[in-house]
Amino acid sequence: MSELVATYHVRDEKNPEKKAEEIALGLTVGSWTSLPALEKEQLKKHKGRVVSAEQISENIAKISIAYPAANFSADLPAIITTVFGKLSLDGKIRLLDLEFSEELKSYFPGPRLGIEGLREKLNVHRRPLLMSIFKGVIGKELDFLSSQLKEQALGGIDIVKDDEILFENPLTPSGKRIQAGRRILDEVFSETGHRTLYAVNLTGRTSELRGKAKRFAEAGADALLVNVFSYGLDVLQELREDDNIGLPIMAHPAFSGAIASSSVYGVSHSLLLGKLLRYAGADLSLFPSPYGSVALERERALGIAKELTKDEPYKKAFPVPSAGIHPGLVPLLISDFGIDSVINAGGGVHGHPRGAAAGGKAFRQAIEAVLAGHSLSSSAAYHPELQEALELWGAPQEEALR
Repeated sequence: MSELVATYHVRDEKNPEKKAEEIALGLTVGSWTSLPALEKEQLKKHKGRVVSAEQISENIAKISIAYPAANFSADLPAIITTVFGKLSLDGKIRLLDLEFSEELKSYFPGPRLGIEGLREKLNVHRRPLLMSIFKGVIGKELDFLSSQLKEQALGGIDIVKDDEILFENPLTPSGKRIQAGRRILDEVFSETGHRTLYAVNLTGRTSELRGKAKRFAEAGADALLVNVFSYGLDVLQELREDDNIGLPIMAHPAFSGAIASSSVYGVSHSLLLGKLLRYAGADLSLFPSPYGSVALERERALGIAKELTKDEPYKKAFPVPSAGIHPGLVPLLISDFGIDSVINAGGGVHGHPRGAAAGGKAFRQAIEAVLAGHSLSSSAAYHPELQEALELWGAPQEEALR
């Protein structure tokens, strides 16, 4: 019989075995010992099973429960409700991981393009991708946004994404952003041979999203940015599975902090921003880096990246460590996340003294230096863009950041 195994941390629990049995019953058949023998036989295939229950520290117990797949339909809303619905309200408990059976995995699509597909699209194969963000565009005209896009593309940026808070507005409506972006990026490609993709923010009422995404694809959009946790994981899966859309999807972590940030409650970062996003169809997952302005503990960030890139019956998705990234951090980013990652910067590109084009070049120069085995300081002697970036932001020592 197919099962789904959920693993939890429970705080301040003196009897983990008893707690585990309560969960296994409470989230499945409800009770057991008082049932007549015939009813027990009928309900046996629906009863939760305690896989393990152990005290791993003075205050934390680790519990694993197997839930029969017969209890839920093969969709993420049903699964999450089964394993952590009302349980999420029951004291100090955190959902760490879900182990899907191979049969259950077959119901989820995984990324459409994934790492290899995006590399093919960009013709970039042996380095991390470089991404930047539109900045300060709320209340600005389309010409301002278009100018930013061109500067970033000329700087060698591979992907430019909307700010997640850039919604539909009369000054820069999404349709016109796509139209202008297509024209500008095609011009830059003709001039330089460098291809840049533009990820447009898909927003609005949930019922509108699929139709809107189809129109974006028809208009020439390169990719979608989706605030997945404002809408729900099932919305991501619906977008991924629609072949009339067919665009890579970048999952923004907005609102995920309300679910994952506590070490006592909620859902682990690796499960929420790693495994579940990948299963549901994200090609790229953004999350806080261990080094920047909204830092995530290094082991948690690496845990997300591991879930996005480990061997699974799905394509691998790009980890995108973000927030407070500047060229001086490139050695750490590549050391920690490897070349199958995306280096994502906003202020680290736009804040360069010579502008966004120079900011992009500084990042590219830093990436090339690291991959060639050179120090940033030695490479900066030959690259003024990198030199100015290091003078502005510095290059923190690895030990100081861990």
